[in-house]
Amino acid sequence: MSSQDIPEENLPAGQSTDDAAEHGSVAVKDEPFADPGLPPHEHRIQDIDERAARRSERVVAMLFTVSMLATIAFIASYVAIDVDKSIYVFPIGHINALNFALGLTLGVALFCIGAGAVHWARTLMSDVEVASERHPIEAEPEVKAKVLADFADGARESQFGRRKLIRNTLFGALALVPLSGVVLLRDLGPLPETKLRHTAWKKGKKLVNMNTNEPLRASDIAVGSLTFAKPEGVEEHDEDFQQVMGKAALMLVRIQPQNIKDKQELEWSHEGVVAYSKICTHVGCPISLYEQQTHHVLCPCHQSTFDLSDGARVIFGPAGHALPQLHIGVDDEGFLVAQSDFAEPVGPAFWERG
Repeated sequence: MSSQDIPEENLPAGQSTDDAAEHGSVAVKDEPFADPGLPPHEHRIQDIDERAARRSERVVAMLFTVSMLATIAFIASYVAIDVDKSIYVFPIGHINALNFALGLTLGVALFCIGAGAVHWARTLMSDVEVASERHPIEAEPEVKAKVLADFADGARESQFGRRKLIRNTLFGALALVPLSGVVLLRDLGPLPETKLRHTAWKKGKKLVNMNTNEPLRASDIAVGSLTFAKPEGVEEHDEDFQQVMGKAALMLVRIQPQNIKDKQELEWSHEGVVAYSKICTHVGCPISLYEQQTHHVLCPCHQSTFDLSDGARVIFGPAGHALPQLHIGVDDEGFLVAQSDFAEPVGPAFWERG
């Protein structure tokens, strides 16, 4: 199309068709297309028929109610379905029943809240399009007042206050959905209750040598030696062996009674045999190094050092507490037995934790 073919009224002011042709360029007006404006607003059936509006309200309320029921089903599935149970679901195949139930019910609960909100917005809230001219970023008092007025209009047009059935079921669905996450907290494990304060030791439990698996007598422990023991009845093939020994592991040392400085330690010993927890009170490492001349034991992890002749108090290193002592004695057969459990919790930083 040549410049001669362009209507002269479409050329910039002051430039004729001949001028445009002479310069080899074509210019058009700044606004070549007229603003078509917004199409006429078409009312929805819900805007003119209250019965249709009530039907939409019931649909939204039904979706929110289904969400509540799905959340309840989620919690019931979590409690009732065994974690190892599997089911066949076509065409997926065999899957874990608990995972399938939890995923299905939680998905339905969340989907129904979203679908209900979308249906509410599309059928009952105002659908009038409003054109707003651009304005500077900073808000003038008039703009702030308009925003607040628009918010009030939006709240009114959403019919949130009028549609009580929708409002109440929405509150119910939103209140129940978070319970799904709360119930999942059970997977963190059972509450510890007083388990941290107790071990497998109790009155009358024999001290069994960890190496020979035989009950110990005082004569089996030589002066200056270090012996490790476990409670009678605890075996290495037990499923919870490591968990039990994590608190009940014991070390025995025989010290000349006149070299024991702590009064309670002497009372809780038998013929110079003292029993202390093997678990370091710093980060729970097993203590295994013993210095015969000083009666010191050393944790190999961070070099915390305890004096077994003076209540196993900390004399070096980061440990914050002395090792708990086990009160021991002998039974009628002469075997070493516990007189009670540890008088204080075993393990690292217990008192800082609770």
